Amino acid sequence: MEFRTRVKIDEPGFKIEPCEEILIVGSCFATNIGQRFKEEKFRATVNPFGVMYNPASILHTVRRTQDKPRIALFTLGTNRVYILKETGEIVDNCEKRPQRLFTEKELTVDDCADYLSEAIEILMGRRQDVKIVITVSPIRYAKYGFHGSALSKAILLLAIDKLEKRYNDIVKYFPAYEIVNDELRDYRFYAPDMLHPSQQAVEYIWEQFSEVYLSDNAKRFIAEWKPVKEALGHKPFNSESEEYKAFMRKTMLKVEALSKKYPNFAL
Repeated sequence: MEFRTRVKIDEPGFKIEPCEEILIVGSCFATNIGQRFKEEKFRATVNPFGVMYNPASILHTVRRTQDKPRIALFTLGTNRVYILKETGEIVDNCEKRPQRLFTEKELTVDDCADYLSEAIEILMGRRQDVKIVITVSPIRYAKYGFHGSALSKAILLLAIDKLEKRYNDIVKYFPAYEIVNDELRDYRFYAPDMLHPSQQAVEYIWEQFSEVYLSDNAKRFIAEWKPVKEALGHKPFNSESEEYKAFMRKTMLKVEALSKKYPNFAL
């Protein structure tokens, strides 16, 4: 018997190779997943200008970077934006300035799709074979009220659906939102605030993503890198002991072997 809902993850039609260059932009959930990519030695640029919650802010980051990745991952948190009254511009961070200086606005489905389309077109202009993975953050926004949060996520999901149809072979949706809310439907998979996914939930999402999106070669690299990563993270009682020095020499030989086998690998 099956006692939970399993979320089906569609094959994307492309695979991520070991140590590949990846641009990751979005909410704090993007930061969590981005850290996982970095741990596995992908050349990941993660939120270089800070956390970006909405499609307009994701576009702002793409405009400001010079990255030319084959893989980009956008994680959308909300369709709500804050506009600085003085300039009429959408800000990416209010920087703790008084709320009276801003107007809050909800982006429509078309607004969200248009901002993200521009970001996609910019990346396509930099590299023709770019692939875009878009997710919706499973983090609920209690300050909107839970109904308001659900409406916000629905608008984002509808916008992504438009993008998948518009960029059929380029944009793919990864169901992180559904995995947390349907498959991991239990508060033991949440942080103490009962809003953010726990580290265990993030790890599970990473496992599901890896299974479908990583190439066999990337999976082999991660398996080979794991014992080396653990060895490098080892904290010795005495770093000057001959035993530890011999251990590190052996470990560095393994690092050298990985560098030869996987040209893009670097500590």
